[in-house]
Amino acid sequence: MRASGIKLPIKMSAAQVPTFEELRAMFAETREQIAELRLSQKETNKQIAVSQKETNRKIAALGNRIGEIIESMVEGGIIRLFQTQGYQFNRCSRHLEFNNKELGIEREIDLFLENGEYALLVEVKTNLSVDDIREHAERLREFRLDADSRGDKRRFIAAVGGGVVRAEVRNFALKQGMFVIQQSGENVEVIPPQGKPKTW
Repeated sequence: MRASGIKLPIKMSAAQVPTFEELRAMFAETREQIAELRLSQKETNKQIAVSQKETNRKIAALGNRIGEIIESMVEGGIIRLFQTQGYQFNRCSRHLEFNNKELGIEREIDLFLENGEYALLVEVKTNLSVDDIREHAERLREFRLDADSRGDKRRFIAAVGGGVVRAEVRNFALKQGMFVIQQSGENVEVIPPQGKPKTW
């Protein structure tokens, strides 16, 4: 009589038990399948990475194109717009670079308006942010250092513009003493800061 709950070993015939060679072949086949899967996964990951890189490139190119359109829109009548603010600029440069190796400065300005007394530095973004305004303030500080090193005594003022300018971003820029250039219907308008604009 068997004890309750005790399982006796299952007997297998010699034909059912795989030989050592068969086991080794099974393991070898499994390893090959795993290796093929890993290789397939690597190829898939590589294709995804290439596709993602291309997508990112296209998005960046589109963003640059939109930025160029907005810059052109702002540049078109910017001298006239600032005449209504009391500034008689006679020259407008686009993508002006200034470098000062001694001070470690290397910058670019989207739009640079100037006359003998003032220079206006304009930063234009597709979607203007608070960080863009802070960065522009730092750019002006560095530009002032560079100008001082060259004996340029003109006063510098700042403006920021964008295709999209949210109310809180606009208010932040105005509080920093910067002009804000934004779309208003089919036109572009300049909003002056309260009081006198900040000079650098």
